[in-house]
Amino acid sequence: MSRYRGPRLRVTRRLGELPGLTRKSTRKAYPPGQHGQARRKRSEYAVRLEEKQKLRYNYCISEKQLLRYVKAARGSKGSTGQVLLELLEMRLDNTVFRMGMAPTIPGARQLVTHGHILVNGRRVNIPSYQCQIEDVIAVRDRERSRNLVESNLQYPGLANLPSHLEFDKDKLVGKVNGVIERDWVALNVNELLVIEYYSRKL
Repeated sequence: MSRYRGPRLRVTRRLGELPGLTRKSTRKAYPPGQHGQARRKRSEYAVRLEEKQKLRYNYCISEKQLLRYVKAARGSKGSTGQVLLELLEMRLDNTVFRMGMAPTIPGARQLVTHGHILVNGRRVNIPSYQCQIEDVIAVRDRERSRNLVESNLQYPGLANLPSHLEFDKDKLVGKVNGVIERDWVALNVNELLVIEYYSRKL
């Protein structure tokens, strides 16, 4: 299944707030569809599936990509769920979003793919690029690139900059100083349920 490009509020009504997908909030507090307001007991599988979908839609990745991240997390040392979140948070598109250069992760993807972002002085147009500690992320020194980011900085998607990042709004240059701590992950998700969901498939 490819990356989701449909109506975003429909997804947030079903899964809850997804800060990476959209800044809009819905006025309806129940899921979409004919039976959205009906009370139904959810199975354990449905609960795990919902947590997995939160990750997919918030970080704007495909099922195949998420499965790759889970496999990589399982092969790493430490808590698999924590490592999975670290891998997703260290993606270039998410890092650009968390620095405030874009209002959403889809907006950050567009900045990256259109060549407006530099990593260590080199243009990188791959949103899934894994940022490393000490990486310097800057806006390309072109008037159009700077104007785009400066207008986005007036209305950032998230107000607080995570502790592992730093960003100079005047120079439009940021730096990755470490790995994100669990408390700074903006998405309300139970990553252990995601690992349990995939444990039957791997």
